[in-house]
Amino acid sequence: MLVQAQYAIIAALVATALSTAAYMAAVVRGYRALAARPAARQRIGAVVGGAGQLDDPEEEPAPARRAGSLSAVTLARQASTMAWVALGCLTVSLVLRAIVTGHGPFVTQHEFAVSMAWGFLAVYLFFEWRYRARTLALLVLPITLAMELYALSWATTADPLVPALQNSLLLTTHIIVAIFAYGAFAVSFAAAGLYLVHDWVPEGFARVLPKREVLDRLGYRAVVIGYPLLTAVIVLGAVWAQIAWGSYWSWDPKETASLVTWLIYGGYLHARVARGWVGRGAAWLLVVAFASVILTFVGNAFFGGLHSYGVTR
Repeated sequence: MLVQAQYAIIAALVATALSTAAYMAAVVRGYRALAARPAARQRIGAVVGGAGQLDDPEEEPAPARRAGSLSAVTLARQASTMAWVALGCLTVSLVLRAIVTGHGPFVTQHEFAVSMAWGFLAVYLFFEWRYRARTLALLVLPITLAMELYALSWATTADPLVPALQNSLLLTTHIIVAIFAYGAFAVSFAAAGLYLVHDWVPEGFARVLPKREVLDRLGYRAVVIGYPLLTAVIVLGAVWAQIAWGSYWSWDPKETASLVTWLIYGGYLHARVARGWVGRGAAWLLVVAFASVILTFVGNAFFGGLHSYGVTR
C-alpha cells in the first residue's frame, strides 16, 4: 500500500500543477476580457476575481472570447475541479499510510509534508466555497505544489513509533489541529500577498483581482480561524511533552519557533482589533508570520532538538 500511497501523491502533484496553470490562465483570460470590454467586469468577477466581489457569470461576453478558446469561467471551474482531485489524492495517500502504519501522519517528515499540503488545499477550498475566493489559489496552490515536492524528497518508508510518540491519540489530535491552523495561515498569506500584488501590477490587471479591502478582510478571517487552532496546538503539545519528556516546555527549537509564530499572529490580531490596523503594513506582517510558520515546520529538519525524529532522507 505504500507504493499506492506514493502514486497518489504523484497524482496529487500533477492535479495541483494543472489546477495552478488553469487558475493562472483564467486570470489572464479575465484580464483580456476586461481589456476588450471594460463593462464585462460586472459579469466576470466572482469566478475569476472571486471573494464575493462580483456576481457569478453564466458565461463571458462573446466579444471578449476568441474562437475556439476556453473562457475564464470555464478555466476557473476546471481549476477548481482539479484542486478537489488533488485533495482527494492526498486523502487517499494519508489513509493508505495510516492503514499500513497503524497511526496518524506524524512520524516522518514525509508524512508531515503531505499532511501540510492537504491542510493548505482543504482550507483554501473551504474559502473558495464560502467566499468564492478563487484568486487566492494563485499563491496557495504553488505553496501546496512546493510542499508536495518537498514530501517526495524525503524517504517514504514506514518507520515505527519512537517512545515519545506512543500516546498516539493525543499526538494525532495535536497534528490534525496544526494542519488546519497552518492551512488557515496559508490562506491569510495568499490574501496578504495578493493585497501587495496590487502595487506591482498594471491597473487593468489589478481589476481582475479582488479589491484590497476584500483581501484585507479575508486575511483577517483566516487568522481568526488559525490563531485559536495554533493556541490549541501549543497547549496540546505542552501536555504531550509533559507525558513524553517530563516537562511542559523545554525551549526546543520547534517549540520556540511555534511561540514566535503565535506571538506574531497575536500581535497582528491585537493591532487589528484594538487599533484598527489594516492595509499594506498589516499585509506585510502576515507575510512575515507565514514565513515563521514555514520555519516552524522545517526547523526540526535543520536545527535538531526533541522534534528531530523522522527527518532522515
